[in-house]
Amino acid sequence: MNGAMTRYLRKKHEGRLLRAAVVALVIVLATLGVACDNFSVSINTEPPPRDLIIMSHDSFNISGDVITEFEEEHDATVTILKSGDAGEALTKAILAKDAPTADILYGIDNTFLGRALDEEIFIEYQSPVLDKVPSEYQLDSSNHVMPVDYGFVALNYHIAWFDEQGIAPPENLESLVDPRYRGLTVVQNPATSSPGLAFLLATVSAFGEDGDYTWQDYWADLHENEVLVTDGWTDAYYTAFSLYEGDRPIVVSYTTSPAAEVFYSEGALTEPPTANVLGDNSAFLQIEGIGILDGVRNEELAQQFVDFVMEKRFQEDFPTLMWVYPVNEEAALPDVFEFAPVPDEPALLSPGTIADNRERWIDEWNALIRS
Repeated sequence: MNGAMTRYLRKKHEGRLLRAAVVALVIVLATLGVACDNFSVSINTEPPPRDLIIMSHDSFNISGDVITEFEEEHDATVTILKSGDAGEALTKAILAKDAPTADILYGIDNTFLGRALDEEIFIEYQSPVLDKVPSEYQLDSSNHVMPVDYGFVALNYHIAWFDEQGIAPPENLESLVDPRYRGLTVVQNPATSSPGLAFLLATVSAFGEDGDYTWQDYWADLHENEVLVTDGWTDAYYTAFSLYEGDRPIVVSYTTSPAAEVFYSEGALTEPPTANVLGDNSAFLQIEGIGILDGVRNEELAQQFVDFVMEKRFQEDFPTLMWVYPVNEEAALPDVFEFAPVPDEPALLSPGTIADNRERWIDEWNALIRS
């Protein structure tokens, strides 16, 4: 083969290789273009939602302008989803934990905290406002639930009734089993009532489960002394309590109830018609909190709401709406709370102890009361 022919064939072969390389390059680029298109479709470029759904108990009550302030400051919309009492709201949050219907749960308290933590429905968040909360009201050391408010379930008594009968009012839990107080007390069922459960827990805290006189012994004596049990607080307070024409001058209610009587009288009363029984271990401390649910759609916005709830503006709004005390030590109480003194030695049980024993205690209580 002469040199000219060799050069011709080489150039022809190189041309084929070049065309094949160009075709291959086009195919590769086309493939990459499709992949890039597919990749860009799979990325979620939408901003996180600016709406928050707050699941709460039915007693949640806050001024509309307070919520509006948060919405305007954060360009957000807040929806309150009332979901029954504290226990019912927690149960609904647990049942929906794989597909949450809310971003935040408001109103989880120390009587149900252990169950909530066991179910792992919350994510951790430690609000910087926690520094303004005294240690005794810091609900959860794991920082899944931040404290919002606290209150005390306590015995209230009708002052005029005892004055008219010439009987000294009760001083503590032990008073109720004295024959002088036979047939005078109304309580709520701990299986169906939050204050009823808190009162049962107060008796467990006060008398314990071991020793010569236990909480079971105490309830057996209460039963013998003709205690009345109602399903809920409303029936106990507004039907059976002598302040409202019932025949029982002692009722399980709250330390804020006397202050509420004055407040709602709209000036007709300058002193409350009721008083609290504040003897040691007679009033049970309830602490309510707020937690961000696992699966929250906008975690940053949820954190901002938790901070807002713990700050003064929110904390100073709810005392005369929900009749609880603010946890933020910088928040001022309304004047009427002079009639809602805080017990020196409230009854206490840890959330873990309550979670481990709640159902058993209720079952044992039922057996005692129905015997």
